[in-house]
Amino acid sequence: MYKIGIIREGKVPPDARTPLTPKQCTQIMEHFPVELVVEPSPVRCYKDNEYAAEGITLTGDLSDCDILIGVKEVPVHQLMPDKTYLFFSHTIKKQAQNQRLLQTILEKNIRLIDFEKLTDDRGDRLIAFGFYAGMVGAHNGLWAYGHRTGLFVLPRMYEFHDYAEAKASYAHIHLPHLRIVLTGGGRVASGAVRNLHDMGIHQVSPRDFLTKDFDRPVFTQLFASDYVQHRHGPRIFDKDHFYACGEEYISVFSPYTHRADIFINGIYYDKKAPVFFTASEMADPEFSLQVVADISCDIMPDASVPVTLRPSTIADPVYGIHRYTGQECAPYQPDAVDVMAIDNLPSELPRDASEFFGKQLIDNVLPELLHERDSAIIARAVIAEKGRLTAPYAYLSDYVAAEGVHH
Repeated sequence: MYKIGIIREGKVPPDARTPLTPKQCTQIMEHFPVELVVEPSPVRCYKDNEYAAEGITLTGDLSDCDILIGVKEVPVHQLMPDKTYLFFSHTIKKQAQNQRLLQTILEKNIRLIDFEKLTDDRGDRLIAFGFYAGMVGAHNGLWAYGHRTGLFVLPRMYEFHDYAEAKASYAHIHLPHLRIVLTGGGRVASGAVRNLHDMGIHQVSPRDFLTKDFDRPVFTQLFASDYVQHRHGPRIFDKDHFYACGEEYISVFSPYTHRADIFINGIYYDKKAPVFFTASEMADPEFSLQVVADISCDIMPDASVPVTLRPSTIADPVYGIHRYTGQECAPYQPDAVDVMAIDNLPSELPRDASEFFGKQLIDNVLPELLHERDSAIIARAVIAEKGRLTAPYAYLSDYVAAEGVHH
């Protein structure tokens, strides 16, 4: 029988999410041959007494657990040797801030399964928080615009107990006739669309967005075919060709920067693809964007949104970028574009996001994890084991190369 431990999130700033809710822990022990314990936490959205009420053991000693599950990166000093860990490591793009994390995982003979790499045979992710990032990111974009203009007051998402309470509050918000452009078609964008609909914002086509006036708040959703064009002129858009040969395309997004008040970005950066707009375009008198809610939060220079110079935080969610200098400045200034680029958005809606995540974990991952000899799903997500990088992640060798590290 496996023993699974839910670890206390140790990253700073703290993250309130959990991979499994109390009721989900009970469900697992009823249906799988596992024992499950929870490390106490003062910041977790589901409190210790909620786990205790479900009969779940709380313990500060996880040393006899076979598998340890968390959400965010585990602080290096908290890693226990010779364990199997599941969490988002944020190392697969050679993120500099997590180099030491992966080095230590190898040094301590840890088997790392990265949630981000748990995919089906088509390469689609099986477990993610993206939908809730989209919901919170859209909400925060509206919050920033209201804060900037003084035209309406919207509470922050984390002030609500859950999304149901947030949705109920939208009936009492009177929005001006603002215009929002949203990019993307994946989980993040789907969450943003859900939130904008729940706020009562009317969806219109890209063509109507650019050519018509409206007596209500509206948004339009753009897919790649709407904001890029082949450099040799208009042609039938081939999505596969764009993804393979993005360098052959140019941005045709600028008309939207002349019509929208808020830009919500749900597209992850591909270095081959064009940027949405350039820093110099912000100085154009026709440039109308006042708020950029960059849910994808790719950071310049590796970003498709030139104003995303750094992540922001839940505690300090918005910074300004001066339209004429491109430099960071205080937010809410007349000559600035305000940027919301929080990199852990689902933590503002932790109970909903955790329940959603835990269901995916139970349905898609746990059966594979417990019968892994036959599991290609688990094999694809193992970044390190037995002190070495696995073959699919050998490209990280130079990233972890340091004295005493075997790879």
